[in-house]
Amino acid sequence: MTSGTISAQIIDYDNRADPYPLYVELRKQPVRREEDGTYLVSTYYEVRSLANDPRLSNDTSNRPPGYARPGQPVASGLPPSFIFTDPPVHDRLRDTINRPFGPPHSPRFLDGLRGELAKTVTELLDAFEGKDQVDIVEDFSYPLPVTAICKVLGVPREDEPRFHVWADALASSLDPQAGEDGQEKALRARQDLGAYLTDLIETKRRHPGPGMLSALAPDMTPADLEATAVLLLVAGHETTVNAITNTTLTLLRHPDLLDRFQKDPDLAVPIIEEVLRYEPPVQFVPWTTALADIDVAGTTIPKGSPVWLMLAAANRDPRRFEDPDRFDPDRKDNEHLGFYTGIHYCFGAPLARIELHLAVPELFRRVKFSRLLEDPPPYRANAVLRGPRHLPVAIEGLTA
Repeated sequence: MTSGTISAQIIDYDNRADPYPLYVELRKQPVRREEDGTYLVSTYYEVRSLANDPRLSNDTSNRPPGYARPGQPVASGLPPSFIFTDPPVHDRLRDTINRPFGPPHSPRFLDGLRGELAKTVTELLDAFEGKDQVDIVEDFSYPLPVTAICKVLGVPREDEPRFHVWADALASSLDPQAGEDGQEKALRARQDLGAYLTDLIETKRRHPGPGMLSALAPDMTPADLEATAVLLLVAGHETTVNAITNTTLTLLRHPDLLDRFQKDPDLAVPIIEEVLRYEPPVQFVPWTTALADIDVAGTTIPKGSPVWLMLAAANRDPRRFEDPDRFDPDRKDNEHLGFYTGIHYCFGAPLARIELHLAVPELFRRVKFSRLLEDPPPYRANAVLRGPRHLPVAIEGLTA
């Protein structure tokens, strides 16, 4: 990737706080070829079409020699996570994993988590008492999803501090700019997490308990289950952390809408869906590869070419969304790509929505916010999983 190309600018940390002007420029050419042969697709209908096209592969082994393979640290010793596979392997793994997670096999599983997650939200907000400032990320939007995913998998919650380090390193491997150092850190993290999960999975095989690890142990090989657990543990909370934080930041930047929301909590659903369009937690998908020549918007993407699907750019395509740079919870027909689309639609989207719908209304019901202490706040280095690393805010009190 050459310095000065638009892809290099997108992953440049200097543009992390506001990449959207770059997406405006990118959409002028719906399919853009970069100097290294990567194709960036940025307009809504083209992104949606390709995401549903079987000629576009998520299997990173199809990448050209020497090209980065985001999300797959070299020599990890594990098979790829199911998001980095294609049918029929993808379909077999995803169907197996879905059985203990949701309908039709386990229709009450997620709903059964609501009570414990609501209790966690209350406990986290209770801890704001007596404070005049908090960090929304560290004090709220990070611990809630970690609690949720540990509960889903059946992982002891007290082991969470270890996951924080591992998850940060693994999430960074999704970033095209991670480089050799980032891939090495991700490899070490995956090996350490893998060793931990190997022991835990073996324990679950001998002594089954609640959670997906116990439920899946009889139906998956140890390696596939370990790879799946790594994926769900990282992706299952990293994106939700960003979604909760981005929603908080966006509402604090729009005080009129925040005032409406506090008077009408039923606005939670359209607000959350609009944030998923306006500030999606996953900005783009940089790991797909063309399996054949694909004609898109007057451009032929040659077989073997790496392709980036620019979800955040597509979510602000004026051909699809009127006045797309305006945050508008009253927007109709908001069929955004915040959770992707097609067979790789976010596996954890139902859980993420439950967490968002529990967390966001209660946060703004109970906390009397004064102001943002940094705007823009410091962002994570990761350009793919974009969100604030910290969100310090001043508060004036807490209601019961």
